[in-house]
Amino acid sequence: MTGSYVVFESIGQAILKTFEVAPPLADEVLLESDYTVISAGTERANLINLPNTGTDESGFPFLPGYCGAGRVIAAGKDVTNLKIGDRVIIAWGGHRSHTIKKAQTVLKIEDDSIDLLDAAFAHIASFSFLGVRKLKIELGESAMIAGMGILGAFAVQIASLSGAIPVVASDFDPVRRDLALKLGAAAAFSPDEENFVEKVKAATGGNGPKAVVEVTGSARAMQQALEYIAWEGRLSLLGCTRVSDVPVDFYKYVHRRGISLIGAHTFTRAQQESTPGRWTEHDDYRTFLKLVAAGKLQIRPLISEIVSPEAAHAVYARLAEMKNPPLGIVFNWNKLR
Repeated sequence: MTGSYVVFESIGQAILKTFEVAPPLADEVLLESDYTVISAGTERANLINLPNTGTDESGFPFLPGYCGAGRVIAAGKDVTNLKIGDRVIIAWGGHRSHTIKKAQTVLKIEDDSIDLLDAAFAHIASFSFLGVRKLKIELGESAMIAGMGILGAFAVQIASLSGAIPVVASDFDPVRRDLALKLGAAAAFSPDEENFVEKVKAATGGNGPKAVVEVTGSARAMQQALEYIAWEGRLSLLGCTRVSDVPVDFYKYVHRRGISLIGAHTFTRAQQESTPGRWTEHDDYRTFLKLVAAGKLQIRPLISEIVSPEAAHAVYARLAEMKNPPLGIVFNWNKLR
């Protein structure tokens, strides 16, 4: 059987290649993708070879993609937790038609009412769960989500579900600010508007938000967050600040004001057992699926377009060039069958 996958061959060059699909080993399952979701910020950074990326550290070729959903089409003889036909979350599988995984690392989607298109966002949403969980928001605290990319769009919803009120957001793009309001934000601002810091403080009770999720990956955005955050506030660094090009007065904005800077990279999450603020991937997937099934987490407003993997070159060419790329681009692997 022949499969397909997306690869970054060189800076700015993405192509679709084919490969021979191997059978799974005794403790493995062979998964067939229905959908994979592009993580625009991370994948663009690797595509154009920004500092502190996989391509910067290891070069090209590079296999992008880590978020999807599909089905089990073959299982090794020792596999007991999954069977052929089971619908599953596919994490860290790349943008590819078929993926082999250790069966114990794969989570089955138990609820048949959940569409695989929605389920495909589970892994990327888990990043936002981690970024918000690490803030340990208390009911009634104000929160700010800086950046309304796909992670920010999930963070707005998760912060609200965690009891934050009000939740406010910021983004340069007016379309994304409108989305923040539709997803439950009380206010949405542009970081370059006049009196931005004062407006954020006013919208969160006058003293600034107690909890901030910084998800732009911009050092300037982090500096702004330190200017509007409340005294003894907590700042979760969910975005990857790959270029530290803005100086920060740590005495004035962090030390003196008792601010907590919290690294929220997904590699910091618990591996075996969930703890407060640090849940395992699978526990966050289960939470995501329950919220989707209950209609408490919106996915479809985050989808900008659904395309065939055959369009990969054109899609990534746009990502490399656009200042504000589409929010949620999904590869539909069924279009290749």
